[in-house]
Amino acid sequence: MKPFPALPYLSGNFAPLLVECDANDLVIEGEMPRDLSGALFRTGPNPQFPPLGNSHHWFLGDGMVHALFIDNGRVSYRNRWVRTHQFNEERAAGRRLYSSAFGGEAPDPSAAGKPRNVANTNIVPHAGKLFAIDEGSSPVAMDPRSLDTQGSWTFEGKYQGPMTAHPKIDAETGEMFFFGYMAAGPGSPDISFVVVDKHGKVTRSEMFKAPYASMVHDFAITDQHIIFPIYPATIDVQRIMKGGPVIAWDPDAGTHIGIMPRNGTMADIRWFKGPAAYAYHPLNAYSEGGKVVLDHMVYPRVPLFPNADGSRAPADIADQPARLERWTFDLSNNSDSYKREVLDDLATEFPRIDDRWTGLKHRHGYAGAITGAKLPGSPFDTIAHYDLKTGAREIWKPGAGNFVMEPVVAPRGPGEANGYVLTLVYRSETNLSDLVVLDAKNIAAGPVATAKLPVRVPFGFHGNWLAAAQDRA
Repeated sequence: MKPFPALPYLSGNFAPLLVECDANDLVIEGEMPRDLSGALFRTGPNPQFPPLGNSHHWFLGDGMVHALFIDNGRVSYRNRWVRTHQFNEERAAGRRLYSSAFGGEAPDPSAAGKPRNVANTNIVPHAGKLFAIDEGSSPVAMDPRSLDTQGSWTFEGKYQGPMTAHPKIDAETGEMFFFGYMAAGPGSPDISFVVVDKHGKVTRSEMFKAPYASMVHDFAITDQHIIFPIYPATIDVQRIMKGGPVIAWDPDAGTHIGIMPRNGTMADIRWFKGPAAYAYHPLNAYSEGGKVVLDHMVYPRVPLFPNADGSRAPADIADQPARLERWTFDLSNNSDSYKREVLDDLATEFPRIDDRWTGLKHRHGYAGAITGAKLPGSPFDTIAHYDLKTGAREIWKPGAGNFVMEPVVAPRGPGEANGYVLTLVYRSETNLSDLVVLDAKNIAAGPVATAKLPVRVPFGFHGNWLAAAQDRA
């Protein structure tokens, strides 16, 4: 195999880990809580072969899943690549066949016309399976313990389109809600909406047209509404045919937010309009007194993608971070506008709540944050905890040269944020990673326990906690 080129998203802790392994009884500093029992799953891009050319987009590396199993104070680790059809074909060929760039690069002739599926963006447990998802394809099912790939999953043939990497699970009913953009084909403005019950059966599957085709990474639900955000990271077929970028920032398209009653239909979607902005991830949303409230991390423009004319934004614009904002939609009047409030000025991303409060009025939120110098790529040097009732914010920093990943809440009993915050920390001095466990209501106190991994976990995207029981009161 050729060496990987020295590109930003193939270097440092963005470089792929080229080994699959199992490690039992990790060394633990402190005492791993006995009431913490379950598995933390994480995933991210981990290309098995160098790119075809001299460019590589972080979003297009093969997915690798990392699992940390915690039980009775002990921790074990396992990692596996997701065996998509793309992975298997390239493994058999011993080289890259599919392009890892967005446009402008032809795949190997053997892969021409075949869809990419890297299954690298999120790893979601539901109905006894793990779903590895990349948002442009059907999910790939995996075994939650062995991490063996079971194959592309179409919900018993009931849905075969793309699936967002950020499905929402209602803690009360166990239902999983998801959507897929470009659901009628490449460049189409059509969006699917699907509901799957707690047993994994499709109970609802519909389609609607968005105002325009765009990269719709995430969405939000409340106990009464579904929120579809359409931001101007557009996908324009005519532009693509002329050699322009596949996904591009086009602020003239504006922001459109569709809100649908959960007991309504696609015809009931009400559209709100606002100035251009972009949010990859919401913290949460809730319905209250005729209003819908959406808390999310908002950028002034979409990062990592060019302008519609193919030009790159100046660094001082392109590198502007996301900040926590609250958007409020008043459903009791006829206005299509909404209220925007900046809740905090800290540069943050990958927001999470105690997932038992998905769609309900939340008080606590967590995120990865940057408080030191911004380094190439997107590593975070801080975990932030927001108390949205008092407005207080506390932080925990792992120290110079160390970088955190997305925080995930692991509940231990009734009450919001009653539990632990789990994050992986990359130690640049040792080139290894740790699992760090923090008290969810006192992260500033520092680690309750730290499990030492025998490998490094490359900077990735998202993860989730799977416990034996999660109670909400």
